[in-house]
Amino acid sequence: MSPSPSAAPSRRRKAVIAAAAALLLAACGGNGEHQFPPPDVSVAAVVQKSVTEWDDYSGHVEAIESAEIRPRVSGHLRRIAYREGGLVTKGQLLFTIDDREYAAAADAARADAARAEARIALAKQELARAEQLIAARAVSQGELDARRMEAQQADADLLAAQARLARAELDLGFTRVTAPFEGRAGAALVKPGNVVNANQTLLTTLVSVDPVYVTFTGDERAYLRYQELARNGSRGSSRDTRNPVLVGLANEDGFPHQGEMDFLDNALDPASGTIRARAVLPNPDGVFTPGLFARVRLLGASRDDALLIHEQAVLTDQDRRYVYVLGANDSAERRDVALGPHVEGLRVVLSGLKPGDKVIVNGMRKIFFPGQPVNPRDVPMDQPNLPPPAPAPAAG
Repeated sequence: MSPSPSAAPSRRRKAVIAAAAALLLAACGGNGEHQFPPPDVSVAAVVQKSVTEWDDYSGHVEAIESAEIRPRVSGHLRRIAYREGGLVTKGQLLFTIDDREYAAAADAARADAARAEARIALAKQELARAEQLIAARAVSQGELDARRMEAQQADADLLAAQARLARAELDLGFTRVTAPFEGRAGAALVKPGNVVNANQTLLTTLVSVDPVYVTFTGDERAYLRYQELARNGSRGSSRDTRNPVLVGLANEDGFPHQGEMDFLDNALDPASGTIRARAVLPNPDGVFTPGLFARVRLLGASRDDALLIHEQAVLTDQDRRYVYVLGANDSAERRDVALGPHVEGLRVVLSGLKPGDKVIVNGMRKIFFPGQPVNPRDVPMDQPNLPPPAPAPAAG
């Protein structure tokens, strides 16, 4: 009996499915497991050498000297005598206040002092005459005592008059507001013609320029570590030693400016668990302006046999950091690591690696499980992205 017309397409479909299954089985090596080629990765040997560690902090620039310039006497502001925002020298005139009232008061005090001096001269003459007459019994002892008291009172009156004169001359001098130190003056906050009040009205501000402070805070762990280094003699305490400090601004690469530690606070802030520290830096070119953000690098410990790797090799698994190391038979072996500070573009490894290990520094994203075979290519640790050499041209 011949097959029905509808059975022929069904047999053809079964044949196609069977052929496809045979091809798939052949592609899978006949055992049902797909064999991926090992991914290309770059590996670099762990660097071991003596290093000096530097710890990084964030801080800001402060002026060593700063002042709010206020008048010592009241009166009408007459003149602004400096360029706003410009550099001024110590003692330079900044403002003048109408001094006519104070000049008149100084003249009056000077006249009082002269009058007191004349009274002294007269009292001394009267005392000398009384002393001569007492010998001849021409005056009584009481009158002599009175002349002596008048002379003493005249001396006291002169001292009081001289004090009033000194005060009046001070007030007259205070009508000239001068810079207490060299620095950069701010904007004039009061314009001429306005009345200023003694010790109240803010005229301007003044900040010193060279050198400057860079203030930053360190956490409790860092503080305890520095204390331990100081105790074992590895590094002097910044309270007693002017440890070197490197500083960089927001628009600068690296840390091009060098200073030294100047101050470490006497207690930690219990609310934040930090301690305030301060470095001093020369600023002859005025690069640093108070209030600028600064990146600070402080001298840490020295290690004779530190292990270093490139930051690019480090991966993160929740709160753990790890790297892949080239294991037996060119397999990727996971190692959890504890990291230290940056040194010369590399990262110090505190634990998890040993000398001679080769770390995968490029191609880690191609590794899907520990133990996966890889195709390694050696590169320098400081050049993890070094491309492979170009193939040699074909001879022809």
